Amino acid sequence: MSVLSTEIQKNIKLKHKALKNDLNGILFASPAILGFILFTFGPMIYSFYVSFTDFSGTNVPEFIGLDNYKRMFSGEDQYFYKSLGVTIYFVVLSVPTAIIYSFLIALLLNRDVKGKAIFRTIFYLPSIVPIIAISFIWLWLLNPDLGLANVMLQTLGLPTSQWIFGEHSVIPSLAMMNLWTTGGTMIIFLAGLQDIPRQLYEAIEMDGGSRFAKLRHIIVPLMTPSIFFNLIMGIINGFQIFSQAYVMTNGGPNNASLFYVFYLYREAFQFSRMGSASAIAWVLFAIIMVLTIIIFKTSRKWVYYEGDGAR
Repeated sequence: MSVLSTEIQKNIKLKHKALKNDLNGILFASPAILGFILFTFGPMIYSFYVSFTDFSGTNVPEFIGLDNYKRMFSGEDQYFYKSLGVTIYFVVLSVPTAIIYSFLIALLLNRDVKGKAIFRTIFYLPSIVPIIAISFIWLWLLNPDLGLANVMLQTLGLPTSQWIFGEHSVIPSLAMMNLWTTGGTMIIFLAGLQDIPRQLYEAIEMDGGSRFAKLRHIIVPLMTPSIFFNLIMGIINGFQIFSQAYVMTNGGPNNASLFYVFYLYREAFQFSRMGSASAIAWVLFAIIMVLTIIIFKTSRKWVYYEGDGAR
């Protein structure tokens, strides 16, 4: 009987300790949980309601049903499809180039060369510079008259460009500028490269494999998880591009850089159409969610995880 009583007391103490640990965990996590509810989840729910209203930010929201969404998709708002097309063009152009560029830089920085830590720092530093400061730097570099980019082209005897001041060159120019801030992507690739077992390289060398064979049969397959992550993050960040248009182009020339979030900003804070802006935001949320789901589903065929084969 005493043995049973001791076991019961021990179980009670263990449950009490577990409950205390759970309460401590909830207590320490509560600031983050409350912050998410108050500053993220709550405003999201309210914006979803506002998207069905006529709200300017100062009046009482007036329920109008799906009118804000009808106005967008019917073409009554001429800037909706324009901004969506511009943003998709930027994402299609910038995301693959940023991934390829970062991957190649990571390959170079993964080599055993003297001063590699310095080179890694140099390539990573621009990614921690505030985007506003970067925008002002590139605004000067890409100036058609006095910018360094055109001065270099003239020195080499090549034709100059209007860069961000040209309707057809503004998006490629911003995509090129985006390559300067891919330090974070490069670091993720570099970490993935350093996780590849050395034995795999030695095995392919023993079989007489070339550098290209290493790249094709070892590096690229084992780097697919990193590629997958950077692809998802690149698409999400690409659809949310804003600062460059706000600082450098103001959506021009001729709305050629009217990015989706900049269009949302104009609806909300320039034209005081908070209901329309909320609807625009929820459409963006749906687009990003659908694209993310599609990539996750298709990743089963090409993303490799060690020990599990294809995902």
